[in-house]
Amino acid sequence: MGALTFYDQDIELEAPAEVQAFKQTVMDADGVIFVTPEYNHSVPGVLENAIDWLSRVERPLIGKPAMILGATMGPLGTVRAQSHLRQVLDSPGVGMQILPGNEFLLSAVQDKMNADWDLTDNKVVEWLDHCVADYLKFAHQLAAND
Repeated sequence: MGALTFYDQDIELEAPAEVQAFKQTVMDADGVIFVTPEYNHSVPGVLENAIDWLSRVERPLIGKPAMILGATMGPLGTVRAQSHLRQVLDSPGVGMQILPGNEFLLSAVQDKMNADWDLTDNKVVEWLDHCVADYLKFAHQLAAND
């Protein structure tokens, strides 16, 4: 996916091709895993922009299972960004089903990855594997209830 144009209500009914392709990709997905850094105690503007496009017209996020992960060089592991993102994803316009618990808040990420961006901390890898396994169970349960 390339860059998305900034959300603009004036063009939402005839969204640019890259927005339409992005929405179709999300519509075709069984769920969404959000991975975010933390900028000024919140999510990056590009993530909010993407969610803004997805919360309008077709609204492909409604009812889909979501998982939130985050990594930062700071000490709090994206706790504020994840909290804000959880509020956004739970809002009526977005309406996602968010995996409860299983918070993956990776702090000091620079000390837990190698030069190839591989996680090198075994406890972090084990917790991430646990969280992803719980998300898959959660997503399957939601699909079974539909």
